[in-house]
Amino acid sequence: MSPVEVPLGNHCSSNSLPLFLVALSGGADSVCLLLAMKRLGYRVEAIHCNFHLRGAESDRDEEFCKGVCEREEIPFHTVHFDTRTYAEVHKVSIEMAARELRYNYFEQLRKAIEAEAILVAHHKNDAVETLLMNLLRGTGIHGLQGIKPRNGRIIRPLLCVSRKEIVEWLLEIGQDYVTDSTNLEDDVTRNKLRLNIIPLLEQINPAASENIAQTALRMVEAGKVFDTAMSEIVSDVTAGSTDDFVVIDKEKLNAVPSKEYTLHAILSEYHFSPSQVEEISLSDYAQSGKSWESATHQLVVDRKALLIRRKDENERRPFRIPETGTYVISETKDKTERISIKSVVVDDVFKISKERDVVTLDAEKVRFPLTVRCVEKGDRFIPFGMKGSKLISDYLTDRKKNVFEKQSQLVLLDADDNVLWLVGERPDARCCITENTIKALVLRYER
Repeated sequence: MSPVEVPLGNHCSSNSLPLFLVALSGGADSVCLLLAMKRLGYRVEAIHCNFHLRGAESDRDEEFCKGVCEREEIPFHTVHFDTRTYAEVHKVSIEMAARELRYNYFEQLRKAIEAEAILVAHHKNDAVETLLMNLLRGTGIHGLQGIKPRNGRIIRPLLCVSRKEIVEWLLEIGQDYVTDSTNLEDDVTRNKLRLNIIPLLEQINPAASENIAQTALRMVEAGKVFDTAMSEIVSDVTAGSTDDFVVIDKEKLNAVPSKEYTLHAILSEYHFSPSQVEEISLSDYAQSGKSWESATHQLVVDRKALLIRRKDENERRPFRIPETGTYVISETKDKTERISIKSVVVDDVFKISKERDVVTLDAEKVRFPLTVRCVEKGDRFIPFGMKGSKLISDYLTDRKKNVFEKQSQLVLLDADDNVLWLVGERPDARCCITENTIKALVLRYER
């Protein structure tokens, strides 16, 4: 038996070899991984997590791991966790708490000792159990791939090795190991599969586990083809997206082989549930303005597209500007918005800027304080160059703005709530400079 080979680099000297951190529980799998790595010439250090979930048995496992490492002259690290308290505080299961604690600590230690990667001892049988668990819950092509051999800095070298081969090798070299008593109780799904379902499947077909493992490998290869195709499809249907929102072209979406799977590939990133994806897919996007919300994002049906953006984009409060100067009107981790206002004399060298985000107004026609806010229902103005007032919503529709662009459109108002500027679009004709203007206000919007 030999594990999957981990990239070793140049074998010229032990000091030049990369260091690997091995997760050591004391069970057969992790003991096999640690000793196999050492025998193959890799530089390894061991990390053991004591979760304090099994009383004296947890302490027994720690002492066993320490003894193995002392005998093999392998550097040994150990960490203790109050797993039950963590689970209560973070409202997660004990299993999830242990997972989060160990992987977070693994990465901290990996960085501290400058290890190349973290090695964990999942084997072929674990991959089979994971595939079956995913199948029972309902899964797609990725869930049918079982456990990935590599996920970032986590490497699983034993996925091509069965539990039986692991135990036989340890017996051959005379190495003992400890057994977690909870693995012998069929009280959780994984144990029920391991102790009851898989043995039954192997009665039907002795090669059941091997065949399932091979199917998972085939699904990994199929997944590569699928992911490449889906990436191209997603890129095509979202070609009009911006920094502020994602645009899904309805016409292009309707032309893909599977609307629902394409939507799932896009919307899962924004925390929409499978049931929401199904509902959106079956809606035919007929009703413009219809919307769905995930925990973090909102999806709205527009005329020719489905639009997605973060919900906090709607949480803008009116901003008051008392006098000339520069003001940060909105700030998030992704963007900062400013408006600067300065007073200038209209003389022979004065020129009106033609930049979209700059407007020049007659200072005598502007009364402070000013207010910047999003457009509200019923807002009207007289667009410069036009006669008569117009609803801003109608103006934006004429400009072919989508629903999110309309919702986030800024207006600048004076002390009497008169619209001075539809920011980035047009000023109101009543406050623009004329040949009689003596002093002007130059306003610049920056993002």
